[in-house]
Amino acid sequence: MSNKTISILSYVTIIGWIIAYVKSKELSPKSDLVSYHLKQGLGFFILAVIINIILTTIVFVIPTLSFLSYIGLALFILWVFGIINAVNEQKKPIPVVGKMFENQFVFLD
Repeated sequence: MSNKTISILSYVTIIGWIIAYVKSKELSPKSDLVSYHLKQGLGFFILAVIINIILTTIVFVIPTLSFLSYIGLALFILWVFGIINAVNEQKKPIPVVGKMFENQFVFLD
């Protein structure tokens, strides 16, 4: 698998991320691009799960706040930006939230 393919796969569900992680271990020499997108993908997945749990709880308790579900659309748009960066083989963070993940997940280096 090419570095580009592994980078893209790191954004496609948690199963795709696990496959990309396993494939990245097989790369010789290690790819900075793949490591970068693995960090971005994992960080974004964790953030999306946390936000969705919080929003679901809030909307369940206060149904009149159902308009908050549009935050899910914003997360989808940010996810697409991450995939576009991987397709273009750029080490650019996901807008708004990507900077938080650049120095996290040291085990991926």
